[in-house]
Amino acid sequence: MKKLYFLFIGLLSGLSFAQVTFNPGIRLGANISHLSDGQTNYWYNDYQSYYQYGADKFDIKSKVDFYIGFQANIRFAKFYALQPELYYTRQGAKFESENPGVETKTVDLSYVGAAVVNKFYFDKFNIHFGPTLEFLTDSKNIPSPIGVDLGILLGAGYDITKNIGVEARIKKGFVHVYNDHTNVTFQTGVYYTFNLKK
Repeated sequence: MKKLYFLFIGLLSGLSFAQVTFNPGIRLGANISHLSDGQTNYWYNDYQSYYQYGADKFDIKSKVDFYIGFQANIRFAKFYALQPELYYTRQGAKFESENPGVETKTVDLSYVGAAVVNKFYFDKFNIHFGPTLEFLTDSKNIPSPIGVDLGILLGAGYDITKNIGVEARIKKGFVHVYNDHTNVTFQTGVYYTFNLKK
């Protein structure tokens, strides 16, 4: 029991006296997004402002867009950092009708969001996860979407150099932003970290 006690105290002491570093940075990349659930049998008519019901069914396909943001990497230990993030992200989906005569509609959803990311390092590799909170700033081809989305992200990254790295993430929303549909977004991109003088 005493050995476990001293081991625990030693671990806390090591973390307490470790030098904490703060390095801001930027993130930029591509979103491959869609709305959850496979089909819907209604569509919103932009020009006459009514719901169109009928036999047509629409497959929900992914659309490609982008994200850009800022990160603040707070390194508490060699193996762990807490990384708050602020970003702008463009998401949405394509609604493709099973009827060849019906036009494909592209839903655009733009958000300003924040995340609190926990990063665990294994040499140059890292895995990371955390909650996200996003506020809708603009939408297109979708009637009355919910203005706030709460989600979680899970990803991995690799530091190419001391300043440049690549990352890939999956981000899943929990809020039904439109009827029973939620946001699902795969992100892949790069990040650049600025070294601050001590």
